[in-house]
Amino acid sequence: MEDSESKWTLKSDANSETFLYCSSGCDCSEEPFRGKVFRNRTEARSVSVPSASSSAKFRRTQSLHGPSPVTTFGPKACMLKNPKAVMHIQDPASRRLTWNKPPKSVLIIKKIRDASLLQPFKELCIFLTQQNNMIVYVERKVIEDPSLAHESFVSIKKNICTFREDYDDISNCVDFIICLGGDGTLLYASSLFQESVPPVMAFHLGSLGFLTPFNFDTFQSQVTQVIEGNAAIILRSRLEVKVVKEYREKGSVEEMSLVTNGNRTMQYQVLNEVVVDRGPCSYLSNVDLFLDGHLITTVQGDGVIVSTPTGSTAYAVAAGASMIHPNVPAIMITPVCPHSLSFRPIVVPAGVELKIMLSRDARNTAWVSLDGRKRQEIAYGDSITITASCFPVPSICFRDPVNDWFESLAQCLHWNVRKKQSHLSSEEEEF
Repeated sequence: MEDSESKWTLKSDANSETFLYCSSGCDCSEEPFRGKVFRNRTEARSVSVPSASSSAKFRRTQSLHGPSPVTTFGPKACMLKNPKAVMHIQDPASRRLTWNKPPKSVLIIKKIRDASLLQPFKELCIFLTQQNNMIVYVERKVIEDPSLAHESFVSIKKNICTFREDYDDISNCVDFIICLGGDGTLLYASSLFQESVPPVMAFHLGSLGFLTPFNFDTFQSQVTQVIEGNAAIILRSRLEVKVVKEYREKGSVEEMSLVTNGNRTMQYQVLNEVVVDRGPCSYLSNVDLFLDGHLITTVQGDGVIVSTPTGSTAYAVAAGASMIHPNVPAIMITPVCPHSLSFRPIVVPAGVELKIMLSRDARNTAWVSLDGRKRQEIAYGDSITITASCFPVPSICFRDPVNDWFESLAQCLHWNVRKKQSHLSSEEEEF
């Protein structure tokens, strides 16, 4: 394939031959402006990249394994086909990150208003720009922090590109992502990319660490290993959510919305969960749940959670669901304090289509939130359609997908124990 030097790929078997597995929508060529237009500017700047031609629509399947395995990650990434795989199903634990050409640009996601992250952020920026000669992208509100106005960091700012959420499109500019903070930073990074997501390397510098396996103490060697392509990778599935609202009265049209037949459709990519709840009303919520067009049950209670395996360790497990490894192709449906004893948490194949609507017997409207954001009211005639997305989040592993997951469970368990002990000791002191 032409211009093969400008691509990086995922290798599923180190001993197997390399077969490029790209879709027609995978443009593996180097972007002409990347790394050139912005490099020699003398001050921090904002970039608004025009959207590239929309890629071909990925085909969803109704199989047990959910979406088609044809996947791209960012502007350079493609999946490699393993010729030894049975029925084209690769062993998820064997996926490896490899680069045919070193990456040129990196997006740094930093937790806002956290003074403890300023020094790690500075060290990372210096390491990437000066020692690796990379283009660094940072959100504008991060770089405008007064704490970063120190003279020692002024020269670094000259090599940093800034962007604004919901205004600037950086989807074709970033080769990989580094997150500094807790699990929320990775969720935020996912929300910035509504289609293909570059690989994500997450450092544990926050409270919870289910999704952040790396320790910052040895960040230079770890980042160097990733740049050299020496890392395992796990594909965290996302949910494609379409919220369709009936036209009622004139109002502001939200972003990412399409108007058809008088109805307004808003589409989102969700990494953790979709939560439908009763909102501020004191009555129980009452919503109908459809599976591939068939009414399965009416959920009466405080609400219902539809989550990915990644989100199974978040709100879902607190509501009584099981924890599912991210490599399992599934969607979880968990009721929140159900009024009926017959509806318990269930797991369905990733290839199905879920639809949630307000029941005819509902006494009030419902509310929906997506990864804790974009909260909005759902009234009669509105609907929420949920399917497995064709654009997963490629998360870089510290060791491998299996060990990282179990170690994260153990770490979070110890964190909860320490938090409880600290709370008890503070209560004893007050007593």
